Amino acid sequence: MEVSQVIKMKRAVREFSDEPIPEEQLAQVINAGRRAQSAKNRQAWHFIVVRDREILAELSQLGRFAKQLAGAAAAIVILTPDPAERWSIMFDAGQAAAYMQLTAWDLGIGSCPVTLYEPERARDLLGFPADLHARAVLSLGYPEDSSTLTATPHAGGRKSLSEVSSYERWGS
Repeated sequence: MEVSQVIKMKRAVREFSDEPIPEEQLAQVINAGRRAQSAKNRQAWHFIVVRDREILAELSQLGRFAKQLAGAAAAIVILTPDPAERWSIMFDAGQAAAYMQLTAWDLGIGSCPVTLYEPERARDLLGFPADLHARAVLSLGYPEDSSTLTATPHAGGRKSLSEVSSYERWGS
């Protein structure tokens, strides 16, 4: 699928089938995140892929809107240095997440970003070093309703281009 078509069709998926994601496809998704651009090419991220049902269930308790992690086939926890160090850290992590989500969609895999509100519990659960932080996770899985992948985008729901952009100066 063309990138512009993937962007147009992509939507958040929070309900997943029980079908596991093949290793090869997970590797493609992770590799897309690895290939994302980053400030000064620092690539200041590390990805932990979680497929263990018990760990997914525990992760689902670490955010107010994280419940879908319990039903996901996999999750990708995005680790970064301290986001307070520089604003580009989370921008870069967001780009990696977006690349992974678009690649997943192109492979027929749904996803949804999740914010972790209890990062220290995530550290205890996943065992990552103290100099890394977990704030974002992607839930991944084949949509429970496969028609989600081909459904025409709903009318509305997105602000118009003129509402979110200006040329040369504000409001123009």
